[in-house]
Amino acid sequence: MPRQTTLEIGILTLFPEMFEGPMNSSLLGKAQQKGLLKVKVHDLRKYSRDKHRKVDDKIFGGGSGMLLQVEPIHRALKALKCLKGKNKPTVVYLSPQGRRLTQDIVRELAGKKKLIFLCGHYEGIDERAMTWVDEEISIGDYVLTGGEIPAMVLTDALARMVPGVVKEWGSVENDSFYNGRLDCSHYSRPAQFLGMKVPDVLLSGNHKAIEEWRKQDAEARTLKKRPDLTI
Repeated sequence: MPRQTTLEIGILTLFPEMFEGPMNSSLLGKAQQKGLLKVKVHDLRKYSRDKHRKVDDKIFGGGSGMLLQVEPIHRALKALKCLKGKNKPTVVYLSPQGRRLTQDIVRELAGKKKLIFLCGHYEGIDERAMTWVDEEISIGDYVLTGGEIPAMVLTDALARMVPGVVKEWGSVENDSFYNGRLDCSHYSRPAQFLGMKVPDVLLSGNHKAIEEWRKQDAEARTLKKRPDLTI
């Protein structure tokens, strides 16, 4: 198991209230209580110089929709010490145009000490703000209203990589995608239900046989459900 560390995540968003429930519930809430995870949500509107705290404007050249302006983003990232310095946080922009999120990317980002998630909205951000972005990440080939839900998804995935967040590290290592395949089938009580039986090997107490069965089952499930992972 990797050594225990604390992962710090800052989230820059127009809608801080969206994070109140997800960030303080289940494993994410417990991880913060234990000091293994620190999540701080920052309101982008705080960095606006407009009297109405406006941070968006029309797009040059015309077209539908509004765009997050470069100035408040720059001020926010400067205040969060993201523009320069040896120990500056890694800035991640959540965008449908970014690298598609995979477990390998999660493990890569989990190795960082500090992360700042920039949540896009409307038609995205002024392209000049990409100057200060280190990683552009997408959670899939579809478009959401903003980057807030992707930020929640990435935070949850990252938290699982912090030793101590999930009670047993073996659960993390056996997760789907951790080793390039899907997890095996799992069963619990009762041993029989509506004529459906739990595989005998799982009730045998033979740990070596159980381990081999789980390995073979995981490989079979991967081949059936996600053959692209076996290439």
